[in-house]
Amino acid sequence: MQMQYQLKAGSYYLYDMQDAPSAVTGERRFKLKTDLVAIAFDLFTGEVRQHGNPTRIQSWANHQRRRLRAAGAVAEANDLVVVSGPLPVDELNKCLWVSGYCRRMFKRLGSLPHGKLI
Repeated sequence: MQMQYQLKAGSYYLYDMQDAPSAVTGERRFKLKTDLVAIAFDLFTGEVRQHGNPTRIQSWANHQRRRLRAAGAVAEANDLVVVSGPLPVDELNKCLWVSGYCRRMFKRLGSLPHGKLI
């Protein structure tokens, strides 16, 4: 899968770029449509764990943290970070495509522009 977010009409659309476009419309089917987007990643490695709708991702992260802490992996649980909101599409896509990029984006989060204005 080659996942990619696109911003259309104020919403984030997630596409698998390996899917063939429709012969009729020329558009690919989207996998997800959401007004805000969230990305969960490991702060130590920068590896993406999950991405998508903020409610689902936050719920997933809370569950994973509970499981890790119950298993005695407190440091790993504390390294699981969720960032959500109107993030720039190019930053989201770099997180999906470049290994460890989330860690770099997280350090610059305060200086990133509002995602829906770009």
